[in-house]
Amino acid sequence: MARHVRKGDTVIVTAGNDRGVIGEVLRVIPKQDRVVVQGVNVRTKHVKPTQQNPKGGLLRQEMPIHISNVSPAVDGKASRVRFETREDGSKVRVAVRGGKELGAIRGPRG
Repeated sequence: MARHVRKGDTVIVTAGNDRGVIGEVLRVIPKQDRVVVQGVNVRTKHVKPTQQNPKGGLLRQEMPIHISNVSPAVDGKASRVRFETREDGSKVRVAVRGGKELGAIRGPRG
């Protein structure tokens, strides 16, 4: 199934504690329908000292959020996505707001 966001897209968070935050998609986890967005849902983990990291400390890391809670950002606002097929058979994502092309899904068939 085609996803409305891909790695590298600029998205806006539409629901949750970080609502309204704009960030870049760092990773997409298709099996869980989740995405990791830069600067969103940051959690702190306490790390014990090890031989590689003798001081230990705090590790701040972005955690996944559900893919339905993000939308591609077009001109600073959230937009829905339409999938269109070109004449050569390639499939592209098009933003409903403004009609801007967001990128190809796959190349031409054959």
